[in-house]
Amino acid sequence: MGRIRILSDNVANKIAAGEVVERPASVVKELLENSLDAGASEIRVDTENAGRRLIRIQDNGLGMMRDDAMLAFERHATSKLTDVKDLLAIGTLGFRGEALPSIASVSRLLLETRTEEEQTGTAVEIAGGKLLRCDEIARSTGTTITVRDLFYNVPARKKFLRSDQTELAHIGSLMTHYSLAHCGKRFELFHEGRELLNVAPVADIRERAFQVFGDGIMEDLLDLGVESASLRHPPPYTAPNARANVDPAAEVEPEFSSFEMRGLVSAPHVQKLNRNSVFLFVNGRLIRDRLILHAITAAYHNLMPAGCFPFALVFLTCDPGEVDVNVHPAKTEVRFRHGSFVHDFVRDSIRSSLMKSRPVSNMPTMPASPAADGKHGFDGGFGPAPGRLEFPNQPIQHAAVLPFSEFSRVLDEMPSGDPLPWPANVTAPRPTSLDHSLDANSVRENRFDDAAAVPEVQVPPWPSQPATQSFAGKAESAPGSLGRRVPDTHGALSHLPPGWEQAGTYEQLPDLRPMGQLHDSFIIAAGRDGLWIIDQHVAHERILFEKVLRERRAGKPEVQRLLMPIVLKLTPGQEFEYARIAGELNASGFETEPFGQRTLAVKAAPAGVSPGDIERIVLEILEISEDELRNASVDEIRRGVSATIACRAAIKINTRLEPAKIDWILRALAACDYPMNCPHGRPVALRYSTKDILKSFHRI
Repeated sequence: MGRIRILSDNVANKIAAGEVVERPASVVKELLENSLDAGASEIRVDTENAGRRLIRIQDNGLGMMRDDAMLAFERHATSKLTDVKDLLAIGTLGFRGEALPSIASVSRLLLETRTEEEQTGTAVEIAGGKLLRCDEIARSTGTTITVRDLFYNVPARKKFLRSDQTELAHIGSLMTHYSLAHCGKRFELFHEGRELLNVAPVADIRERAFQVFGDGIMEDLLDLGVESASLRHPPPYTAPNARANVDPAAEVEPEFSSFEMRGLVSAPHVQKLNRNSVFLFVNGRLIRDRLILHAITAAYHNLMPAGCFPFALVFLTCDPGEVDVNVHPAKTEVRFRHGSFVHDFVRDSIRSSLMKSRPVSNMPTMPASPAADGKHGFDGGFGPAPGRLEFPNQPIQHAAVLPFSEFSRVLDEMPSGDPLPWPANVTAPRPTSLDHSLDANSVRENRFDDAAAVPEVQVPPWPSQPATQSFAGKAESAPGSLGRRVPDTHGALSHLPPGWEQAGTYEQLPDLRPMGQLHDSFIIAAGRDGLWIIDQHVAHERILFEKVLRERRAGKPEVQRLLMPIVLKLTPGQEFEYARIAGELNASGFETEPFGQRTLAVKAAPAGVSPGDIERIVLEILEISEDELRNASVDEIRRGVSATIACRAAIKINTRLEPAKIDWILRALAACDYPMNCPHGRPVALRYSTKDILKSFHRI
């Protein structure tokens, strides 16, 4: 007997379900798109147990006749394609005919539908791909699909689902996005009877954005209006020897493809740390597309610091033949026939609106590098290039006002316990400014520190002899050294000047002698192995990060209570994310509680965080969670929250420090487990070795 066999329809449907039905939100997406294709103006989604137990979608669309309702559960049965040529110009959201049979093969499904032409409706019940009944029922025009016990017959798939909060966040995000794309329709989302989303039909996208995002950002949004462009195609090529036989009257006229773009974008001063606030739609379809994301980033070039992203709600409409939507199983990616034209059209349209809306002199003047084209994220975007800072010609602020002997005396008088409090003998106020127009190093994508759990550490004594542990090598600690394991670096620098290198060892940190500041931003220190330059913001961020993690592990975070609670308005996506990470947020030093629908009250925050920045930190954590942390573990969420708190509380560049503060930073940095990289992977210090200095002066 041969080894090759034809799979049964049941097995084939389950294989297709593995591509189409990834989680409950995938079911909602497929059925929601079918409702929109059917012309529904009102769509309601009810879920239980985050979609595991129940997903019900009701619409008032065209409905199906009895024969169509039965045929819809056959593989590749669709009303949206008739010929292979139709694949070249798909104008509907769905078209493959795989969704219904795939969903029915891994759940208990009930379809109830009726058209205006029929007096009675039809009910079709299927369990695990097997037809149970097909009856006539009385119901109104439209369709209701009820999906129960998703993956009940595929326990392996059910086991890989995330928590209820995570799965519900995916459903809520999907409903929010499609409500933005279809302003003239009503969308409702209920979970176990509780209303999560309810938006009524409105006239334009600005009103829908107000419904979804609230009024907090509306005054900073610019309306792109309606931008249009046409692309002229050359006539078909004809071989020279055949042109004589062509009738001139029969020649094909040149074709034109039309493109139209509308939407809302934020002014340059609205700066997000990730791409979660960029929403892209092509012909009403929610997509992820690197090309358009890069075009939006390019439109803000030199108007926004590198590593920052705008809020953008972009709707691109084009001829169906100009875009191929059949390139991804979930139809979330597309390919443009004339990608370069689309890229330039989107970039120039947004750039033109930005320039018209605000004088150039009001734009941020901080120089920024263009996005690095070679660095891609999961969402298809392009990662940021390292930011650049340009300073005026300022002398180095020397710390020589205190001789080194006095520094040693100050250090000896400092407490030997937790190195994190500021020195008591320093009377200058602790800098808490968060002026990000000057702080390019604090603007970055949020990534997680992959180091191990941070143990309790204290300021170590000065080592009696040099340690031999290498940053990238194996742990071989000499007596008296710190003896810690160090992970591989994430933020290695390239294109450094000759002689300069990223500091790769940390055993010399306790021996560093502070010499002063460069431009109030970088600490200059002399070590036994050369000259060191330390980024004060990144160094302090690493110190605070490990402090927050230690306090979090001990269950005793330092908290400051607020005189009056801060009330925050949340978007639906942020509300879903808060429900998922509320416990971790409160365990990190925040005291929060819901304060009505889509409203949050903050009663306390971690110590060291300026009260004016609490709202910014909480919303930033929720925005980061919306995409990057949604599939993360609890430990990764904890580190992400801790990194955000540390970044916002750390001292900033362009902040002058007293000599004792400079020395405290070096001492506390030497006490860290991983002092050479910040929580986001940026290098803390650069070193110019003594050998390279001697070489430069031709002494060796």
